[in-house]
Amino acid sequence: MASLRVVVLFVAATVMFVAFVPPPAVAQLRTDYYASVCPNLENIVRNSVRQSMAQSQISAPAALRLFFHDCAVMGCDASIMITNSNGDDEWRNSDNQSLKREGFTTILSAKAAVDSDPQCRNKVSCADILALAARESVLQSGGPYYPVELGRYDGRASTRASVVLPRVNFNLDQLNAFFSGLGFNQTEMVALLGAHTLGAADCPFFQYRIGSDPTMDQGLASQLRGTCGSNPTNGFAFLDPSPVTFDNAFYRNLQGGRGLLGSDQVLYSDTRSRGAVDNYASNQGAFFADFVAAITKLGRVGVKTAANGEIRRDCRFPN
Repeated sequence: MASLRVVVLFVAATVMFVAFVPPPAVAQLRTDYYASVCPNLENIVRNSVRQSMAQSQISAPAALRLFFHDCAVMGCDASIMITNSNGDDEWRNSDNQSLKREGFTTILSAKAAVDSDPQCRNKVSCADILALAARESVLQSGGPYYPVELGRYDGRASTRASVVLPRVNFNLDQLNAFFSGLGFNQTEMVALLGAHTLGAADCPFFQYRIGSDPTMDQGLASQLRGTCGSNPTNGFAFLDPSPVTFDNAFYRNLQGGRGLLGSDQVLYSDTRSRGAVDNYASNQGAFFADFVAAITKLGRVGVKTAANGEIRRDCRFPN
């Protein structure tokens, strides 16, 4: 299970709360966007993600995190995938250095699989492949199926300065401020954060809470003290007891004070959001339904069109 050392979805080092994200342009998004262009697209991506997950348990949570880190910065345009020769790109921002290579590899493998079909070659955006891979990461980990809206174009630019993400020690007001900038209300945010049911977090992102945060279960604190004390740089812990299964255990963890991240545990310790946590902890169906609505809404943020985007031949470089 050591291969599961995946850092959390929302790691940041900036004090800004609301990222500049272009307004949604969702008119062109529809689930059958590629029906006549690349009719086997979803099966191709599904099989490719399945192969990536068989090779590494990190692949699913890493790809899911990559989708958020992309959409929350410049919109869902796969700009997180761009590598600039001068090093000035989103991935090189310190806030994104926690993203695991397995996430990028999963997307690049899916892109290669799509382009291996002559009917599909260079006709499907990296942004849409990323959205499909995120869905497959959820579905193939035991989570809900949901139709993915498609029709995004890829962005042409990626800069380190564009990256603005939440901190792991944000309180509820700070979380609400950030997510409201993406168009989410508090309940939608709580549902979207349920993505933390997959993967793990490295010690540096929660070690400050051990022994000093009264909302952390003392048994967990003792366990984490042993995990992180001898090797704080490379140590890690799972985000919930079923780190490879997409379920509602994340919320039950919060009820017991066993959330790793301060920005997760505050969802229960703050009474304003506790009701949503309790609901999802007792009703996995409600969580799944609200998560589907939330991640679908995330996929509409900052969508590029043909006028301001392109279909990248290589996800790592603008054409």
